[in-house]
Amino acid sequence: MPTSPSNSAPATTLAEQIVQWATHRIQEQVFRPGMRMPSVRQLALDRGVSRFTVVEAYDRLVARGYLQARQGSGFFVRERASKTVRRPKASTPLPRPIDMGWLTRNMQSGIAADMSPGFGYLPPELCGGELMRSGLRSVSTTLGLQLSHTALAKGYAPLREQLSRKLEEIEIASTPAQILTTSGSTQAIDLVVRHFLQPGDTVVVGDPAWSAQLASLAMLGVHVLGMPYTPTGPDVKALAEMAATHKPKMLLINTPLHNPTGTLLNAAAAYQILRIAEAHDMVVVEDDVYADFLPNGVQAARLASLDQLKRVIYVGSFTKSLVPTIRVGYLAASADLVESLAGLKLLTSSATPEINERIVYQALTQGSYRKHSQRVHAALDALREPVFKRYEAMGLKPFCRPLAGFLGWFDTGVDTASLAALGLEAGYLLAPGAIFSPQQTPSTWMRLNIATSQNPAMLKWMAKTLDQLRTTQARASTSSSPTPES
Repeated sequence: MPTSPSNSAPATTLAEQIVQWATHRIQEQVFRPGMRMPSVRQLALDRGVSRFTVVEAYDRLVARGYLQARQGSGFFVRERASKTVRRPKASTPLPRPIDMGWLTRNMQSGIAADMSPGFGYLPPELCGGELMRSGLRSVSTTLGLQLSHTALAKGYAPLREQLSRKLEEIEIASTPAQILTTSGSTQAIDLVVRHFLQPGDTVVVGDPAWSAQLASLAMLGVHVLGMPYTPTGPDVKALAEMAATHKPKMLLINTPLHNPTGTLLNAAAAYQILRIAEAHDMVVVEDDVYADFLPNGVQAARLASLDQLKRVIYVGSFTKSLVPTIRVGYLAASADLVESLAGLKLLTSSATPEINERIVYQALTQGSYRKHSQRVHAALDALREPVFKRYEAMGLKPFCRPLAGFLGWFDTGVDTASLAALGLEAGYLLAPGAIFSPQQTPSTWMRLNIATSQNPAMLKWMAKTLDQLRTTQARASTSSSPTPES
């Protein structure tokens, strides 16, 4: 299927999409040296393209050294090392496991957004590509612009002033001295956990929670506890029990439009969470990266608006709402803490790119970002119910009906790690539930992006594969059941 028009890059041709798909399979050892590739006819049917497109793609792969054409036999994965030269024996690389970093790695593999229901961003046709290009043009023609000076550790000053005004809209009072710009929310959270935590400390996160955050915490050697979620939001009673038993040092919580469930935080739960944090002296990190996906009229509580940045560190970002490559995020906290975190930022990454921050500043101050957000809200609202019904028709059960955003959390009834592995072989990127678990527990749940779930070939493949996995599971269950005595 052709990809949707992109606002951020030229459209990738169908042949090049197949090249990228095959290249990734070969690099991940799904297609191993010597293996025969799918026939031209079969791949054309599977991908819904012409045979000429497949032949063009295979020819490109031959030219790039990935395939070898054998007259009358088809195309085969090329041996990468010459057999005529003696080389030290090396172990054959194994396919990378489905771990906490699996989804992040594969989102960078070149799989098209419309073939990636597990994608964590807006697809090209909805992200702000033109808005960013317009901002870049405006910045480049700014009279007296100088980019040769050293960027400020705290970030571009006019942007921090604008962010302070933006936080006022959600009733968080701040000054520019309380705001630090970062390279997306990932860096913001990394700076905070580096500042506060030591190996062996205990942190409470959501269960489920965003896999990249879990991976970052695992690398620090901290003890991670999972706070369960219900269809109405975090399980506050479970949090209270964890805090009393384990004395965690930090709570890392995704508030409005929780990733992956799509739930909101209500005011009653927010008050209870802050009381628990105060009683047990926990630092609270509020991850609000989906804030701008909330349309007017959708109410959600924020911990930082209740606490006013005393105990709560607020984290925001434009990476989800704009193009992923413009990694502009920020955190808001007490002025003293921001000063300390700015010093840590200097030591670990010097500074964030000022030109990116200037582009976002232009979008925020020219009114184009607000219009972009309204367009995204309308598009997602139109997609949400039809996509949920389509997946429910496949037998998937939604955790809840999110009121906004682009994420859905579904119970498939099968092991989604197996489903994701099969999807990767077929050229589709899924987000299995295990990677959202603090303990990577096998799961039948899966996160789906409603904005990248329109490809008919992908939907057909998913329905067929789910049926096959369910049939295999039912047979295995039947064969393992004890036979009744006669």
